[in-house]
Amino acid sequence: MNANTHPDLADLRAAFLVDDAGESALGWPGVYAFEAEHGIVLPEPYRTFVAEITDGSFSGPPDFGLLGVAEMPDDWGDDRPVRELAAPFPLTEAWLWEEDSRPSEEIEPLLDAVFDHGSIVLGTDGCGMYWHLVVTGPHRGHIWNISGEGAMPFGAEFGHTTGASGFVGWVRHWAAGKPWFDAA
Repeated sequence: MNANTHPDLADLRAAFLVDDAGESALGWPGVYAFEAEHGIVLPEPYRTFVAEITDGSFSGPPDFGLLGVAEMPDDWGDDRPVRELAAPFPLTEAWLWEEDSRPSEEIEPLLDAVFDHGSIVLGTDGCGMYWHLVVTGPHRGHIWNISGEGAMPFGAEFGHTTGASGFVGWVRHWAAGKPWFDAA
């Protein structure tokens, strides 16, 4: 795929202000190696974006920059379980575990799966609010906001926002200067 002829990739390039002729990109061999190591295939157009445009950027969403595909936020913590990208992301609808009445011994394993299965972390808006791109499971290709209180998918069809779902919709929403949760 050529970033110069694909309209979504042109919008992504513009949003992230990448002007290094792809030098900050992971490259296709790097993408293939990452995918093989984790037993996944990254969703398009994010896959081509990290291969040909950039693998992380201080410009663009989220507030503290877009992480490289293999990076984790500084505040992620060293005591988390091993991330299993090939394990399916477990959610298909929003979940506020802060309001869940089940006992903590039932919730804890589910929380580990939400944070560590089937997604890559795109970055953070601070205060423990992480943006994930789901790479396996029924919500593959969707963006989720996961925080200490709960998790919700990004996209107009899920409520909370007027933005389109997926990586391109998420980036376009940010580039338009709209708040993340702008639905009335």
